[in-house]
Amino acid sequence: MAWSASQYVKFEDERTRPARDLLAQVPLQSIGSAVDLGCGPGNSTELIIERYGAEGVSGLDSDVNMLEAAHKRLPGTAFVEADLGSWQPTEPVDLLFANAVFQWLPDHLDIFDRLMDGLSPGGVLAVQMPDNLGEPSHLAMEESAHAGPWKAAFEEKGVRRQPLAPPSAYYSRLIAKSARVDIWHTIYNHPMADAAAIVEWVKGTGLMPYLAQAGEDYREAFLADYLQRIEKAFPRMSDGRVLLRFPRIFMVAVKR
Repeated sequence: MAWSASQYVKFEDERTRPARDLLAQVPLQSIGSAVDLGCGPGNSTELIIERYGAEGVSGLDSDVNMLEAAHKRLPGTAFVEADLGSWQPTEPVDLLFANAVFQWLPDHLDIFDRLMDGLSPGGVLAVQMPDNLGEPSHLAMEESAHAGPWKAAFEEKGVRRQPLAPPSAYYSRLIAKSARVDIWHTIYNHPMADAAAIVEWVKGTGLMPYLAQAGEDYREAFLADYLQRIEKAFPRMSDGRVLLRFPRIFMVAVKR
């Protein structure tokens, strides 16, 4: 998939809020080094710098478009192109921070275990992931995928990402190398202008693999089908807006 930084930041305030909430629970008073994993356009990196200062803070992402946006946003910060599936810090790090990236990697439990080895004693792995596959916004993606002339492409190869593991699985894996593990869910309810705004939101993330699989010939027809389903699933409220329910899971592990 080719990510779009400009599409992503259309809802930057809403996307940054979970990163802010995650960072608030990091129990480090100061850091010598921090890496923003899957930094995207640098909005979460900026939060880390605001709290701890720019010294020792860097970001990494696998997408060139996102990295270009991050460089433009924070020109004095080091950003590196890397694959989170295999990346490991060369020296111990105080904070590894990951906002809404690991849901795309089905083997992230193994990656977490490896990343814990890259932390300094007392260092922190802080992770937030969307936990919204059961929400109407994402169920409608699957319905649309199997409802139009593009459905053969999805029958040949599905694109739905794997559900997240239960909190107990994350706790059991992280506590083996941690002095403390905190795990919690937060459900955000975002007021959106209309159903079309929800479509614009997910076009920057969850809907991307579906549009890619449908192909350019069917992109607009797929979007139209999906929009109709979203309009039915999200009735307007008293002020004319719609409410996007968005569950997310958070975890903060402090290394022994």
